[in-house]
Order: sequence, then structure tokens, then C-alpha cells
Amino acid sequence: MDVKDFYYDLPEELIAQDPLEKRDDSRFMVIHRDTGEIEHRRFHDVIEFLNPGDCLVINDTKVIPARLLGEKEDTGAAIEVLLLKDASDSYGKAFEKAEDEEDMAHRNTRLWECLVKPGKKMKPGARVCFGKDEVTGEPLLRAEVIDTVEEGNRIIRFEYDGIWEEVLDKLGEMPLPPYITHKLQDKNRYQTVYAKHDGSAAAPTAGLHFTEELLKQIEEKGVKIARLTLHVGLGTFRPVKVEKIEEHHMHSEFYELSQDAADIINETRKNGGRVISVGTTSTRTLETVGTEQGIVHLSGQGNEKFQDIRPASGWTNIFIYPGYEFKIVDSLITNFHLPESTLIMLVSAFYSRDAVMAAYEEAVKERYRFFSFGDSMMLI
Repeated sequence: MDVKDFYYDLPEELIAQDPLEKRDDSRFMVIHRDTGEIEHRRFHDVIEFLNPGDCLVINDTKVIPARLLGEKEDTGAAIEVLLLKDASDSYGKAFEKAEDEEDMAHRNTRLWECLVKPGKKMKPGARVCFGKDEVTGEPLLRAEVIDTVEEGNRIIRFEYDGIWEEVLDKLGEMPLPPYITHKLQDKNRYQTVYAKHDGSAAAPTAGLHFTEELLKQIEEKGVKIARLTLHVGLGTFRPVKVEKIEEHHMHSEFYELSQDAADIINETRKNGGRVISVGTTSTRTLETVGTEQGIVHLSGQGNEKFQDIRPASGWTNIFIYPGYEFKIVDSLITNFHLPESTLIMLVSAFYSRDAVMAAYEEAVKERYRFFSFGDSMMLI
């Protein structure tokens, strides 16, 4: 398929720059795939489209304040570092073997794969300082470029005192997407209310519409909630640069599906309930597990012999586009995505390209708000 098949014209003023005062007051487009009917509602109405026995699958990843602003140690030049993913396991073991063990024991260090600006100033060996101690005047965080890897990213070793998460919270900023130009006043508004596990460079934005009260009402209705984790990388915003989408290479992201979540999903499927995925990140996790474990999607009427899914964790670069056969997901809640993005391709795979593009045209006509802080849709 051609990437241009997923283009639509979006007026710039429809790109949401700020979150709404109330999370669940966003607009909510409901698409009935069996009839093609479209309803225009508010997100708090989502409970009307959930049935007792259904399962809502949410991504409980937590966005870290991954944008760090520092100065090059030798010249004082301004440097921006964006944490992409923890490289301690994949890269760090080999590095640590080359280091003096006694020296390593006397400092706190972390290895991360990062995006740096300007890249030409950050060759291996370059050092950067971040923040200053109010008493000693010493940097709160130091960093050294260790290597250059795929797509020009850097492996950086950070050196610090204290607790890594506290250092990041003090020095870092939320890594808002490039299309958001307003400064975020409240960091928590770029987190879901159920965010738990640190590791994302971007929020799973479909979940931003839920409140604790709404989730409680959903559970009281008899809907189970399964929590999984997929740490969202900035590759989410990477444009598709090839003409034929089949040639696009997806970025990898770490995921984890627990035994508890697998049990809830298995029980739902066996009892004829729907597995309703909140966001493309939850969907990619479920479909990765389904694909790797050879799951076959059945109709969910309670009479079939369902295959249990098993707990799993690892890295996924699954690319879902039209023609893909879904293994686990029965219904999808998602935001409105960028033109020609892998995300709109996933949504198109779940319904049909023509129908999804027509729905986007209607959303533009109805003046919906788009992207991370924008409105939501549900495909049922």
C-alpha cells in the first residue's frame, strides 16, 4: 500500500495544544463497524458501550521526565538530551566488563540510548553537565557519550549521587510531542491516572481520558480491567519515509504481560466477553503476544475452544497495517492520529482504510481536537 493512502488534510488549529480541564469531558466518536453508524458523544459516555463481562486492557507505563537540558563540559555549549530507552541490559554488560570494577563501585551510573541535539557536538568521549548543587555548585548530573548507534542515537553513561528517579524528576522535563508548542503547566496531565511503571518517552494517550471515578464506575458495571505495560518510545512519532508502507521498519519497544492480566483476558474470551484495547500501545502488545503464541481470533460466543494466552515480556516491533488479522483485540479505543502515521494504519487495519479515512474527514468537519491532548474514538 502507498503511504499517501493514509493522508488527510488537517487544519493546524485542530491540533490540541493543552489538555482539557476535565479528562473525561473530551469528545468521543463511536464507530459501529457492523453498520457504519457514527455517534458523537463525550468520553464519560464510554461506559454505555461497555458490557458486563467485557475486559478493558490498559497500558500502565509511566512517562519519565526524559528531556534534559545541559552544557558541554569543555565549551559550555547548550546540549539537549532525550532519553529513549534504558540500555543497561542490552549494552551495559559489555561496557561494564571493560570498566574498572573498583571505580564503578564508587559511583551511581546509568546507561541510556538517547537522542541528542546538536548531534555533531556529541561524539564519543564528549561530556555534558546538568544542573548545579545549590551549596557546592557542582553538577547534579554528569554524562559521557560512549557510542553512536542506529539512526545516530547515542549511548550515554550518566553519573550521579542519590536516586536516579529523583534526579530525573528534579532536572528533567516532559518530552512533549513536537506538534505541541505550549508549555505543560501540570506534568501529571501527560500521565494516565493509572501510570505505574517508569520507562516511557511518550504517553499512551488514549488512556489520558480516563479518571479514577470513571474506572471505578466501569468496574462496578462488571467490566474487568487488565493492566499490561509497554514503554512508549519516540519512534511513535517517527514519520513513514518510504512510499510503500510494507517497506517501513518499526522501532522496538519493551512490553510485559503479567499472569494476572493473561488470566483476566483468558476468562473474558472463554465467557464470550470482548477484549477492549485502550490505545495502539495496548493493541500492539496484545497482538504481539497473540502472534508469537499462535493465537487464533474466534468470535467470542462462548462455545469455541479458546487458546489461553500466556504471560510474556520482551521487545516488539510489530507493524500492523491493513491486511493484518487480529488475534486478541475485539474493540479499540484510540485518539485521532497524524496523517500517514503507523498509528492511523493500525486503526485502518482494525476496520477499513476507506471507513477510517471517512471518519477522520467527519472529525475534521465536526471540529474535533486531534493528537495527544485531543479527542477520542471507539471502534466497536
